[in-house]
Amino acid sequence: MHVHSRHPSSGHSSPSSPPSSPLSRSPRLRQSSGKSGRPAPGTLTQRLTWILLSVLGKRRGFFLFAPLMYISGMLFYMGTVPFDVEHVVPSIKHRSAPGTVYRSPQLYSKLRPQMDYDNSSGDAISTIWKHSYKGGEWRPCINQSMRGVPVSNGYIYIEANGGLNQQRTSICNAVAVAGYLNATLVIPHFHFHSIWRDPSKFGDVYDEEFFVKTLGNDVRIVDTVPGYIMERFDYNMTNVYNFRIKAWSSIRYYRDTVLPKLLEEKIIRISPFANRLSFDAPPAVQRLRCLANYLALRFSKPILTLGETLVARMKEHSANNSGKYISVHLRFEEDMVAFSCCVYDGGKQEKREMDAARERGWRGKFTKRGRVIRPGTIRLTGKCPLTPLEVGLMLRGMGFDKNTSIYLASGRIYDSERYMAPLLEMFPLLQTKEMLASTEELAPFQKYSSRMAAIDYTVCLHSEVFVTTQGGNFPHFLLGHRRYLYGGHSRTIRPDKRKLALLLDNLNIGWKSFKRQMLNMRTHSDSKGIELKRPSDSVYSFPCPDCMCRVNKTQT
Repeated sequence: MHVHSRHPSSGHSSPSSPPSSPLSRSPRLRQSSGKSGRPAPGTLTQRLTWILLSVLGKRRGFFLFAPLMYISGMLFYMGTVPFDVEHVVPSIKHRSAPGTVYRSPQLYSKLRPQMDYDNSSGDAISTIWKHSYKGGEWRPCINQSMRGVPVSNGYIYIEANGGLNQQRTSICNAVAVAGYLNATLVIPHFHFHSIWRDPSKFGDVYDEEFFVKTLGNDVRIVDTVPGYIMERFDYNMTNVYNFRIKAWSSIRYYRDTVLPKLLEEKIIRISPFANRLSFDAPPAVQRLRCLANYLALRFSKPILTLGETLVARMKEHSANNSGKYISVHLRFEEDMVAFSCCVYDGGKQEKREMDAARERGWRGKFTKRGRVIRPGTIRLTGKCPLTPLEVGLMLRGMGFDKNTSIYLASGRIYDSERYMAPLLEMFPLLQTKEMLASTEELAPFQKYSSRMAAIDYTVCLHSEVFVTTQGGNFPHFLLGHRRYLYGGHSRTIRPDKRKLALLLDNLNIGWKSFKRQMLNMRTHSDSKGIELKRPSDSVYSFPCPDCMCRVNKTQT
């Protein structure tokens, strides 16, 4: 803070010359500094006292030293400067830096009485999507070929890695590459991942027959490579030439580098394949991606049957809201919490469990020399997984009352008994697939993470509102799929987690202020519901305009 003297300068100095120091003009200081007979004070404390008294003797000096005196007083008050007299200054506890402490439980305790008293939000689920769209709606318009496939240039075998939706990316990209190169695509092989530990094959998750039939006029697809070709490789796919392709490679790379090898060998292997094709591609490639993702990929009959059954049951549970329900994708599994390196309120036990989980899943990754982990910074940058309590506070603030039906899509929640309790208090009608389905109905899927995720995907797809809390492939695919089904609008709440982290850290905020901020966040999600794909965006999240056509409001 800059302090300007209100007094005019004396006539002895020009405007361009700096004013003389008030200390140098003090006769008392001149006496103490030099040649008068009065001795200067001895100790440091005495000298400071002497200077302070001399300055207070001058009004101008007082104004110049006011900031210094204020800062000194604050330092003494906050206990950062030693003070010799005991019990004079009370002990002050310093508040931790924003984000370093998980304060949401304290905020919930404070806001809950006001939240329960608030009766102004009963119709939120029926009035949520009210943003006006001047450009009209969108409808699906993916053209399927009527000509049939040309002569094949050879076979492409890809290995899809990752979880359910990362594998989905690989499949759709493989269809696009195979179609562009006039190649025959072998049904993709799924890697067994150390985290998901799911041995499912393509036909266990997707309707393989429907997939082949839907793409029949665009891409030739087979489940095995002919024996006369595999004979050259001793019937061992690992002997086939494997392309190690960089992530986000352009389609031109496949044409210029991969195609010549395909023509020479008649079969190539690409492993791994996830994210090996750029999002920015010509219309012919994008059309094949759209065709694969939105039309050809349909879940296998057992998954689809159970998923649609749970959708019907959710609508029955939501009769008080005209059959409309909210779905929430919650990423608060143990591995997710461990990977984030965020700190919650579990103390030493939480630290031991998280350290063990990090070592199991990512051996040595988080203990490398020189690596510094700052949980507070992670939280303030919006990268911490939201807890069930935080999701509940956010949704209640957005106007959804305790009678709202919620479907929770999630794996096994970390320390679920403790963390889920406040969310169930706020939303007693909450359901999960384990609550909606019987043990017998879930048994065929229980040990397969991809199949369980596919059931969640189906129920989330048909909800009135989808809430994403952490990002990742699951919500990104749902964003696009919901846009494809609902006139170009994703009907998805995407919270500003940086802003939310600051609000949840503020124990002084009141319910009205918190609710106002949440309603603004909800409105922002609505206004961003319809977005057009930019060159660097994924067609799987932004199907407009590559997979959809605009319908003006005047059209019927």
